[in-house]
Amino acid sequence: MYVLGIGAANVDVHGVSHAAIVMRDSNPGRLHTSAGGVTRNVMENLARLGVDARMVSALGDDLFGELVRRESAAAGLDMSESLCLPGTTSSAYVSILDEHADMLVAMSDMGVLGHITPEVIDSKRALIQGAAAVVCDPCLPEETLERICDTAGDTPVFLDPVSTAYAHRAAPLAGRFFGLKPNSLELAILSGVETGTDAGVEEAAAALIRRGAKCVAVSLGERGCYFADAAGRSFYRALRPVREMRNATGAGDAFLAGLVYGYVRGLAPERAVDCALAAGHIAVESDQTISRDMCVDKLKSTIQTYHL
Repeated sequence: MYVLGIGAANVDVHGVSHAAIVMRDSNPGRLHTSAGGVTRNVMENLARLGVDARMVSALGDDLFGELVRRESAAAGLDMSESLCLPGTTSSAYVSILDEHADMLVAMSDMGVLGHITPEVIDSKRALIQGAAAVVCDPCLPEETLERICDTAGDTPVFLDPVSTAYAHRAAPLAGRFFGLKPNSLELAILSGVETGTDAGVEEAAAALIRRGAKCVAVSLGERGCYFADAAGRSFYRALRPVREMRNATGAGDAFLAGLVYGYVRGLAPERAVDCALAAGHIAVESDQTISRDMCVDKLKSTIQTYHL
């Protein structure tokens, strides 16, 4: 049993300011470079949770591509099905975090993912249909996302909308995904329903399920998560806040990894959401985007420690 990721794999450059950010000026801080990309991060977290994790992405033959391949292999993530494109620049993501380690602004260059065409997806048909689940993101071209949905058959496909900008790309296809993991702003774009209230969040999730999605897990920050599925189950769920938030950048990726982990392990929705919330906690307590402490034992102990 394996989980397949199709999407962004890039280098992340994170800067954390030592003091309050002064706009349009140089701010002293700490810079860190690591392998990243939304889908790649989800898949590395799954690999660290003991899942056979495989990845289809597009990388150049440059230093960034080499770093991504090396760090992924070290974490147990199989990148052998990814494209290596000579003379092409690998994708990159740059973020600036404020003195509280919360993201102030970020910029991404994901142009290389345009090489993952519908024809590439056709060539991976057996790999996709043999997976226990597929994880993808809308950094891919819209026609590629559509081909993934067309190809998957009975394989459940989970999507992280990534951002409000990318959520617009995913919105026309939102009902075709098995699972969606938006925040409330992304949920509004995917569903076309205002999400400023709990009632709005609930209606927006229900709208996506009516369109065909099988489950929607809405991340709500310190409030935890709202979950709804096509079987009629819906609930809010949270863990107690972490003692110290060190880096919020990888929380959403870890959350989706925990959710997919719970699904492929056959856990009940409440238990799967607990895994998602715990994985998010582990991520924000780490200086790294992907915590080196991520493992099944840590997941279980975090659920016990922070359970309400």
